[in-house]
Amino acid sequence: MKLNPSRVALLFVFLASAIWGGSFVTQKIAGMYMGSFTYNGVRFALGALSLLPVIKLLEKPDRAKTKRTLLAGAAGGAVVFFASNLQQFGIVLSKSPSSAGEAGFITGMYIIFVPILGLFLKRKTSPLVWLSAVLAFGGLALISTGAATAFRVSDLLLVLCAVFWAAHILLIGRFVDEINPIRFAAVQFVVCSVLSLISAFIFEDISLQGLHDGLGALLFGGIVASGAAYTLQVLGQRRVEPSKAAIIFSLEALFAALSEAVFLGEIMTPRKYVGGAIIFTGILLSQRRANKTSNAGEDLSEYRGLNSYKKLTHFHKLHDAESCDSPPGKDEKAMLHNE
Repeated sequence: MKLNPSRVALLFVFLASAIWGGSFVTQKIAGMYMGSFTYNGVRFALGALSLLPVIKLLEKPDRAKTKRTLLAGAAGGAVVFFASNLQQFGIVLSKSPSSAGEAGFITGMYIIFVPILGLFLKRKTSPLVWLSAVLAFGGLALISTGAATAFRVSDLLLVLCAVFWAAHILLIGRFVDEINPIRFAAVQFVVCSVLSLISAFIFEDISLQGLHDGLGALLFGGIVASGAAYTLQVLGQRRVEPSKAAIIFSLEALFAALSEAVFLGEIMTPRKYVGGAIIFTGILLSQRRANKTSNAGEDLSEYRGLNSYKKLTHFHKLHDAESCDSPPGKDEKAMLHNE
């Protein structure tokens, strides 16, 4: 039986999104055995190593982009350091039994923050984005414990994490045409790992027993959620439209809640599920205009760096496309397609 290449590619994208959603659970587990800085330090080191074969197999180096790749990777790594550690602290400090699922929904708000932060770069923002923001924060109020106006510190850390992920997208959008994307991801992983390990030696007690007990979480976060998922994304997006891929990647929050329920037996309350659904609605609504732009014929690629991990340029590029009076030229399209 011959497999349909398009369906296989779609499966790859779904698997990548599911893996990234599941990584919220492994972050929660890791927090039981080691400090946040320690976890991210080791995890991103493993992530960088896991990308080496991916670079060898999937990316032809452009030596003219080497310097920019290193500089952008260093800057991106610093931003990822703050984003990933805020996220880890937000998960660990939460007293909610369903902290991983909640973190998935709240972190997903980065998609809405991208065009909002773009205002500081004098980019236009549509009314749909502001409506999406209102919905997202309304959903956040329902997810938070206690009164709707009394947000937990852990939730505020996760919102700040989402802001840093949004800033990360804008930063990469600035350099995307000047870098080797997978090499960039590896460089930023190394920078984030070094900064996290330095912080761990200063602020935490690194325990070999803790590293041993949390080894499974480290391997999943560093190798599976970085190298393996990133490879699935690269292969999948060769045949999946950017607009479809963007929506599938948005399912990461749902996969986080599902993974926590399946593997840890922790289920969010009905109120929190409603809050998550409202946030997810805001996320999809914020992409509506972008998807129309993409479907109109602009060949725009997206990248997902991790947290992963997380997200390189799709939303930034689509936002730029909305703000332009004319579509990108052939050279720009070719460059984006080749990357």
